[in-house]
Amino acid sequence: MRSVILAPSILSADLLRLREQIEAVVSAGASWIHVDIMDGHFVPNITFGPNIVEAVRRCVSPEIVIDVHLMIDDPDRYLADFREAGADIITIHWEAATHPYRSLERITQLGAKCGLSLNPATAMPPMKYLAQLLDLFLVMTVEPGFGGQRFVPFGLAKIAEARRLLDAHDCHALLEVDGGVGPQNAARVAEAGADVLVAGSSVFGSEDPSAAVRDILEAVSSARVSADGAERRRWQAGRRAR
Repeated sequence: MRSVILAPSILSADLLRLREQIEAVVSAGASWIHVDIMDGHFVPNITFGPNIVEAVRRCVSPEIVIDVHLMIDDPDRYLADFREAGADIITIHWEAATHPYRSLERITQLGAKCGLSLNPATAMPPMKYLAQLLDLFLVMTVEPGFGGQRFVPFGLAKIAEARRLLDAHDCHALLEVDGGVGPQNAARVAEAGADVLVAGSSVFGSEDPSAAVRDILEAVSSARVSADGAERRRWQAGRRAR
């Protein structure tokens, strides 16, 4: 049994109140902060750069994980910049990386954990070649580019497929789900196999982000999860020792 991690996405935060809102969700129980980086090419939206990651890092204590999701073309150009800014995890897209294995290796060499993301309709990658390298596998359950979208109808099946694939290859990577996640479906997403839930508009778009965090965590507490966090601790320690 695994404990579920909540990663509020600042894509939906009020940037004029960024510190206040981040501190609120962390105090409510969020242990990761998710930062969506978009370039206007791979996805139609343009969001943040390394300076925002650096600002987020200053807002939180060292044990809070800064989870950076690169929705950009040619991500290799910026890996070092985001790591230097304070990213603990850097996730690239399978569809955007020319040489994904090399990119993932580079992230690891920089001292961060490496993640790979798939768009909703993208087929699963050849995991037998990636399983022992990955720290995080991110399944998108909306088309990337904008917050506030609906969870795709086949999202739960895609999550379950990813869970089976990771388990079949004895892959230690955490399974993260991003898109349309909130209190109304968090338990089902966790039960389908997710370890990490990214929630943007359902948290920062609510009147009370702290309450929204508590609602999501309460929802998943009734799912197939435990409270001891042992699996998470093993994951956090595993890559550092390599």
